Amino acid sequence: MNVRSLWVAAALILVACTNTRHPETSATDPRVAKLKLPEGFHADHLYSPSDNGQGSWVSMTFDDKGRMIVSDQYGALYRLELPPVGADSSAKPKIENLGMGTDTIPGTDSVRQKVSMGYAQGLLYAFNSLYVMVNHRSNDEFDKGSGLYRLQDTDGDDQFDKITLLKALNGEGEHGPHSVVLSPDKQSIYVIAGNHTDIPPMDAYRLPSNWKEDNLFPLIVDPNGHAANRKAPGGWIAKVDPDGSHWELISAGFRNPFDLAFNDAGEMFVYDSDMEWDIGLPWYRPTRICHATSGSEFGWRTGNSKWSPAYPDNLPAILNIGQGSPTNVIYGGNARFPEKYRRSLFAFDWSFGIIYAVQLEPDGASYRATGEEFVSGSSLPLTDGVIGPDGALYFLTGGRRLESDLYRVYYGDNTGNTETLQAEALTEDQQIRKKLEQYHGKAQNGAVDVAWPYLKHNDRFIRYAARIALEHQPVAEWQERALAEKDPVIIIQSAIALARQGQPAVKDRLLQQLMSVHYQQLSGPQQVDILRAFELVLSRMGKPSSGELEKITAYLGPHYPAPTNELNRMLSKVLVYLEAPDAVKKTVALLETAKDDSTQHTMTASSDLIMRNPQYGMTIASVLSKVPPAQQTYYANVLTQAKTGWTPELQEAYFSWFYKAFSYKGGFSFIGYIDKARKLALQHVPKDRFDHFNIISGDSLLNTVNSATASMQPKGPGRNWKVDEALKTIDELSFANSNFERGKAMFTATLCASCHSMQGEGGIAGPDLTQLGSRFSNKDILESIIEPSKTISDQYGATVFYLKSGGTTMGRLVNQDETQYYISQNPFAPLERKEVSKANVLRTRVSEVSPMLPGMINTLNPEELRDLLAYLKAGGNPKDTIYSIKEKK
Repeated sequence: MNVRSLWVAAALILVACTNTRHPETSATDPRVAKLKLPEGFHADHLYSPSDNGQGSWVSMTFDDKGRMIVSDQYGALYRLELPPVGADSSAKPKIENLGMGTDTIPGTDSVRQKVSMGYAQGLLYAFNSLYVMVNHRSNDEFDKGSGLYRLQDTDGDDQFDKITLLKALNGEGEHGPHSVVLSPDKQSIYVIAGNHTDIPPMDAYRLPSNWKEDNLFPLIVDPNGHAANRKAPGGWIAKVDPDGSHWELISAGFRNPFDLAFNDAGEMFVYDSDMEWDIGLPWYRPTRICHATSGSEFGWRTGNSKWSPAYPDNLPAILNIGQGSPTNVIYGGNARFPEKYRRSLFAFDWSFGIIYAVQLEPDGASYRATGEEFVSGSSLPLTDGVIGPDGALYFLTGGRRLESDLYRVYYGDNTGNTETLQAEALTEDQQIRKKLEQYHGKAQNGAVDVAWPYLKHNDRFIRYAARIALEHQPVAEWQERALAEKDPVIIIQSAIALARQGQPAVKDRLLQQLMSVHYQQLSGPQQVDILRAFELVLSRMGKPSSGELEKITAYLGPHYPAPTNELNRMLSKVLVYLEAPDAVKKTVALLETAKDDSTQHTMTASSDLIMRNPQYGMTIASVLSKVPPAQQTYYANVLTQAKTGWTPELQEAYFSWFYKAFSYKGGFSFIGYIDKARKLALQHVPKDRFDHFNIISGDSLLNTVNSATASMQPKGPGRNWKVDEALKTIDELSFANSNFERGKAMFTATLCASCHSMQGEGGIAGPDLTQLGSRFSNKDILESIIEPSKTISDQYGATVFYLKSGGTTMGRLVNQDETQYYISQNPFAPLERKEVSKANVLRTRVSEVSPMLPGMINTLNPEELRDLLAYLKAGGNPKDTIYSIKEKK
């Protein structure tokens, strides 16, 4: 390697990464070569719609003739006849445009092409029809708004000539309406939508429709405005008959689920999204696989009000995956894959370019799940996938107008594993849950007697199903039974049901019934349940009288602090709301000493994702470099509502905590949430002490943070920079009038400063760039930024470790001994090491792809690019001669 290429590649590393394929997989197409596949699997790249002016494809289905139908996210439908597996590589798909029509340009006689159907984020061919889930606000380009449409061919000419709007939906965009899926019995369809889509009036509700926010936690909506006006119950799933005449709500409480899938037992699963801006905050919930049973609720609420997975009135995930952007989930039952994968869910992550294979194992009335990487690559922005009629897995990449591709993955020669997959028998607990679900949705004779004993069942999913069955029955049939019950577990569960369905007049009796339970005889989870019951009574029915309030605080107060963080969150919230004596004092003491625990274990380690995506990975890296104390943050938010119980010493300690909190690293909204909590708390201080507490809580520090953040933002508009175009731009603009401050800001905004130092400032994961400009030309520097994989320094390349336990991990190998590899993954904390046991490594491989991903400068406009390059060439020196160049006259 020549000196120039070695030094430039070394000097411009940004830590982000990709998986590479197994060495057994051979491919000449670079788009296939970048894929990592399990042994025995092969991949074909079939088509690139973006290369042919057909947009970025995000949804797909197969019709009854084996043809694929796809939709551009912002354009038309297309129908494809695909070459079979094993066909000559020169064979190309035959493509037909289904979604373009013509109209007359207003005021002229000219005819133009116009989209007649498309903008679909969900497609399904069933019942001799194409169901299209349009996600769009109608405009002149496409006059159909969001909703479920049915397309039919009424005259047999193989063209859809009839379009029927089955239901208009109020919502669009990335959190709008999404997929359409055929039911397991093939008699109906299911639709799924994100939390920016209103639930339309339903004909039936499996989940009772009187949902509320149900949280005593002081509400703070997202400080950057995301979903600030979206209320319960968030994303939802409905069952629809083929002609769209009957809609039944099945499940809700999701954030932004794009898709759902049924396993061979007919059980439904959803891959729900996280809110990456909340990383580091106590209400952050990772992307997760949810078993969406009848009437299920999963607790999404706006801002900081998301429910804990431990709350009994929602269900937990069966697998937390980690950070990411879910876009698709399918079941492998019809794939010609080995049985392990045929019985797997395939969950697609757009952000990090990973298809996870999730294996399900019955566990009581639900399932436990484990997962592994199945397909991964960079960049691989996965949008949709389906098992084709030939048993191969087809998937799309694209979205957000990105370059789009169609791939096929198959096992061996795709001729084996054709036997019908036998459904696994339901467990006894699953059969009980199914029996209880028959009482969801309407009042039925005998339902109360059937459900009642199951309110104390050991299985959480059965208790949940029993309570939902109870809530669908007239309250008059079971209210007195709940208030006279003696079993402590049934008391708690029936109290939750009565709090949700009863009238405030029963409040005092209900609180007395809860206080009849011997708290210390309950298990930890049961204590969470009873505290949640108290919260629901208080939030739905109102604050009790002073006499009842004293009884509740006397009942709960002695148990605070508790031995677990979850219990302390519940107790602090309820007791501070009730203004219990010593609640503030106890909570401030916990604020100063609380340590986090790992209550939401994830399948993927956050550090393993850093190197896969420059945008999302850098956020994760930042958080891991100085992780916010989530439990302390929770207490700080609880105390914002405390009006009494303060002493000057307690206030001093409390407001000083905020000053420290501003130094932690979190997601995009972290600082805003901390500041909003601080300002809520300041509303309760004496007026003559406001200035003091405002200062010690970090007001001046906050202003510094905000101004620094604002100065780093490119104005754009950016573009997909290529070397020749960038070099031409620099030559045309020249360095005359280059702006040093803007160049320095762009050095930070494009994440260069995350890994590299300039004049002693910046990161240390990569080499210092102060002397870069004295050694290399404009073309050298631009080429290494825009095409970083063209030349990779072995000093800074990443190593891929293929694990026996499945999947891979990646990082820069910095050391090893007889038993361990030691790798660095986080550019913000390069001295941190992850240990990888050699006993768990199948093989290692140096990545062929640079740890610095392309596209880092694509947010910059020409002037911002010029200023960044000038800053690099000047070595961060504002007095460099490059800033004295005068514009030619």
